[in-house]
Amino acid sequence: MKRFKRFLRWLLLLTLVAALLGLLAIYLVYRHYEPQLPEVATLRDIRFQVPLKIYSRDGELIANFGEARRFPAAIDEVPDVLKQAFIATEDERFYQHPGVDYQGMARVGWEFVRAGGEFGSGGSTITMQLARNFFLSPERKLERKLKEILLALKIERELSKDEILGLYLNKIFLGNRAYGVAAAAQVYYGKALAELTLPEAALIAGLPKAPSDLNPVQNPQRSLERRNYVLSRM
Repeated sequence: MKRFKRFLRWLLLLTLVAALLGLLAIYLVYRHYEPQLPEVATLRDIRFQVPLKIYSRDGELIANFGEARRFPAAIDEVPDVLKQAFIATEDERFYQHPGVDYQGMARVGWEFVRAGGEFGSGGSTITMQLARNFFLSPERKLERKLKEILLALKIERELSKDEILGLYLNKIFLGNRAYGVAAAAQVYYGKALAELTLPEAALIAGLPKAPSDLNPVQNPQRSLERRNYVLSRM
């Protein structure tokens, strides 16, 4: 019995030391990278690049010119069903976590080890994806992932959840030169956001995983399979 108690004391001590070392490591990483992080307040003043629009004298739209198709939309213009589809697929605990979903970090760490020092495309919250899309390179290295995490935490301290989601839904690439959900609704369905049905919203929400390969123009069958997966998540 005494040996068992002594073992428990040593186990508790080792656990405490490991926790303290972990906190120290997090603090040192933060102190090292924090000065290198951009000011996330600039996100409040983002001006999205939009195509040049040519109108006739009577106000009819004749043509759009530009590499990217983007029609920025305020977050309250995005229908709830589309928001729910993206959150269910990309980040189901979006409104609960502080920018990083710690429940998924262990899995991401294991995948990092298995991949020999590279991160896959999964595991990033909507906030982390926003940080990467605006401020970071697409490389899948540890340093970039650490910056992505720190930036996500910083973004969550300065912006509301609705501001973050609105920026994400306007910035994200959704295939076929469509950037943002309003452009995707127009490109794939010829509709405004408010006119999207549940299946259409689910299809658009499934595109971020592989927008060039999963969109209905490039691969209709895979696009439908991905749509059904999103519906099952909802």
